[in-house]
Amino acid sequence: MQFRMMNGYGYGYSMMGGGHPIIGFIFCILVLIGLVLLIKYLWGGGAKRGNSALEILKKRYASGEIRKEEFEEKKKDLI
Repeated sequence: MQFRMMNGYGYGYSMMGGGHPIIGFIFCILVLIGLVLLIKYLWGGGAKRGNSALEILKKRYASGEIRKEEFEEKKKDLI
């Protein structure tokens, strides 16, 4: 079995275009999907971590911590 060299480089996969083009295409698609999911996770994470101010206000009103007048006043400020 003989190993041939082409322009000083061996046959096989390389980072400079060697290998099958479909594998490179699939790899690029997977990287793009990964980036989209990472951005989506980081962007949407803030909304999922904490409650909005209006939700907190509603909980305070429901628990009786604040009166209706104070609830309405603060709600106007938020909206």
